[in-house]
Amino acid sequence: MHKYEMAVVLRPDLDEETKAAESQKVMDLITRFGGTIEKVDDWGKRRLAYEIQKVNEGFFSFISFDADSTAPAELESRMRIMENVLRYLIVRKDV
Repeated sequence: MHKYEMAVVLRPDLDEETKAAESQKVMDLITRFGGTIEKVDDWGKRRLAYEIQKVNEGFFSFISFDADSTAPAELESRMRIMENVLRYLIVRKDV
């Protein structure tokens, strides 16, 4: 098991329940591929450094989790097709 951190930027025009549902989908994907979530850090709506799909803001979340080395590739393939996700990044933490 390796430690990872995932940064997720969701669309800013989502209402609270849709935003919560999208965050829950991401967390369900992590557990589906054998990961265990350690911490979820929700930063709320922040301004982006540059426009993404003609949008200047987004909801930022950072999720720390443990998973096998095959999990990030599976997560990325699923995250790529999610409509409400503007950007995502998964990095492995060195311990």
